[in-house]
Amino acid sequence: MTNTVDDSEQTHFKGVVHSQILTNPGAMIAKHPCPHDIERFISKTRREISDIIHGKDDRLLVVIGPCSIHNITEAIEYAKKLSIVAKKHVSTLLIVMRVYFEKPRTTVGWKGLVYDPHLDGTSNISDGLQLSRQLLLTINSFHLPCACEFLQPMIVPYVSDLVSWAAIGARTTESQIHRELVSGLNIPIGFKNGSNGCVQTAVDACVTSGMAHASLSIDHWGNIVSCYTSGNEDVHVVLRGGSVTGPNYSSKHVMETQKRLKANNVTSKIMIDCSHGNSLKDGERQKHVIEDICQQIANGDQSIMGVMIESNLVCGRQTFLEGKKHLLKYGQSITDSCLGWDVSTAQLQLLAESVADRRHRNYQSKIVSTESVSNTNVNHHQ
Repeated sequence: MTNTVDDSEQTHFKGVVHSQILTNPGAMIAKHPCPHDIERFISKTRREISDIIHGKDDRLLVVIGPCSIHNITEAIEYAKKLSIVAKKHVSTLLIVMRVYFEKPRTTVGWKGLVYDPHLDGTSNISDGLQLSRQLLLTINSFHLPCACEFLQPMIVPYVSDLVSWAAIGARTTESQIHRELVSGLNIPIGFKNGSNGCVQTAVDACVTSGMAHASLSIDHWGNIVSCYTSGNEDVHVVLRGGSVTGPNYSSKHVMETQKRLKANNVTSKIMIDCSHGNSLKDGERQKHVIEDICQQIANGDQSIMGVMIESNLVCGRQTFLEGKKHLLKYGQSITDSCLGWDVSTAQLQLLAESVADRRHRNYQSKIVSTESVSNTNVNHHQ
């Protein structure tokens, strides 16, 4: 007797053991809408970041905060503290809080608040999306801008209206899908160099994302649509070091990146990630990276427009065991090691002072240049 096999069972998603229909982005936005005053604040912040990227504003963009969000209460406490510091340094720094809900994994590990919001392995993505949107609304209500990493493109419509700056990570910078996604976003975006340290990958991403594309996407109502984008002018490179090249935050690396950008007709300035490959994955070493960056800025460098810093209420990191969140130390990262709060505020002060030094140096240079021209003109008439 011959056994009959349903061919459709063999060819359609055999590995999927469970699925759940999610609320579409439009319905979730309607449930948790963005108030008009926050819309205006985000729009204004995006324009200011754009001006920094293109050298029209000489402040430094500082994206700082936890490596990842795993506790809403902790995140809100951090945001309240940071909003006060942001106002203090507003003349020299534009401070944006890292509010990262997704964590790219090289192999396995906790994937972020969206995927496992209760830290118990239940993977309640519906709750994760809702909690993420609510947290972004809360932080923006403090008039503190938010930054995210866009990893899964289908999550972007749920939160993008609440994000002032976003990153495309080292593992996805080379992805055509992410470059097409960025091409259609009205958000300043930083492309990190490849995980091996290749900067050209990020430069190519900037070029590609600045162009028009035809691609597939989902709309706010969950429909699969053909999407035609116009290109994103507010893209830039983020130097984050690499597994092969090592750190790449020095003045030499900045100069080399600047040459690459110019050769590819990319006019944006450069951001430096003080963590990851640049800190050799040691949170405390971020201080050494910041010290070097401050020196470059104080010496008059105009190509560095921003920095990224991993910071939390408590320094370091802790190991998370699934189902044992009650054992976690309050305010400490469960992913990458971070600087503690007091050290973080000290680093922000140093960065603010370096911007002030750069302004003074450039002002003095202009005076000298003007006097030189005036003397030349006088001598010529004599």
